[in-house]
Amino acid sequence: MIKKIFPLCLIVAVLVGGVAFVPASGANPQTAGLVSSILSRMEHNKRNLKSLRANISMTKYNSQLRDSDSYQGVVLYIPGAAGNSNSFVRLEWTRPQHEILAVANGNYTLYRPRLNQAYKGRTGAIKSQKDSDVLGLMNMSAAQLRTRFGDFQDVRDETLWGGIWTQHFKVIPKGAASYKYIEVWVDKDGMPVQTKMVEKNDDSTTVRLTEVERNASISMDQFKIDLDSKVKIVKG
Repeated sequence: MIKKIFPLCLIVAVLVGGVAFVPASGANPQTAGLVSSILSRMEHNKRNLKSLRANISMTKYNSQLRDSDSYQGVVLYIPGAAGNSNSFVRLEWTRPQHEILAVANGNYTLYRPRLNQAYKGRTGAIKSQKDSDVLGLMNMSAAQLRTRFGDFQDVRDETLWGGIWTQHFKVIPKGAASYKYIEVWVDKDGMPVQTKMVEKNDDSTTVRLTEVERNASISMDQFKIDLDSKVKIVKG
């Protein structure tokens, strides 16, 4: 169940601009200027983002098997008035299996129709799990981020499939973490549209947003999952 929460961490913490990474002071002037430009666009996007609707794809790569699993779906997001803990997220996977994750005010419901089961709990309850470092990024201050990450690396322009122009960067945690590094691709509007997280065993998870609709009209009912009385509820 925790593995299904993992994409939420990336989407909220990075893809919708919930985190403003801060470069270390040791970056060279040229890179520092480019990074400042990227962060300025990201901050502008975050400040002006009232809602988000997008298609989402996720690829999880297993380095030992040299194989990958792919997922496709739709994500809806409305930032909370008091920060990420009050944000609203609906992540609905349509392939290869139908599953829905809804998050509202720090509570989550993960519904698996094929099993007729739903998991419910508080998002804070998963902080002790393997992906806690990623979840923690959602609420880090600028000072904490300066402590956690070193200089931006591999800062460059890159065109993603579909002809989307982006600027790419890579950040490495300074201390203990459940991953080796994170790569981020930011589009011209400051929207991070792709992330790649590489774990210590070289497994990786790549998440991509396409057909992004910023500030779309989204009903709050989308963040509620109406469950039949026959659905088995599992407390998380």
